[in-house]
Amino acid sequence: MLETNEYARVMQKLYGKSLMLESPSEFHPVLHFYFTDALAHIDFTLGILAYNYMSPRNVMSMEYMRWRLDEEKVGERAYFPDFINWLKEEHPEKFGELPMLWSGVYDRADPAQYRSFRIVLNPDDKKALPADYLSAFIDEFFDPKFVKQLYKTSSLARLFDEFAAKRAP
Repeated sequence: MLETNEYARVMQKLYGKSLMLESPSEFHPVLHFYFTDALAHIDFTLGILAYNYMSPRNVMSMEYMRWRLDEEKVGERAYFPDFINWLKEEHPEKFGELPMLWSGVYDRADPAQYRSFRIVLNPDDKKALPADYLSAFIDEFFDPKFVKQLYKTSSLARLFDEFAAKRAP
């Protein structure tokens, strides 16, 4: 029997998480989109490190990731990257509470990015992202304190709505 690699174990951790005690229908739609999007990027990064690149699982993930490229430009979703940078300047305490993945990927001063749908913390580093980082990302996104910030009535949602209202045409 093949031994499970460290990335497959982290993937099991991801799929062991649940929002069963939450009400995602009450999440702020933009925050919910980017929450789900971050989980998809974590999943895709884990998938290509744990399994064959062209496995059915990874091919399906790539199809979703291609679709979401257009979806992030729909409505107020397009404001999210600028919102993260605005938070950094105007509300640094709230920016500091964001998951590392959000603050890293969307902060223009941080080299982290989604490259070919996978998470890259430093584009000059050719090594695979350590499994411990991916595990930490999962912990942050499922931290109950953060999940509460996804709701429409949260302070983070109110700040996003305030930011978006100033940019709406």
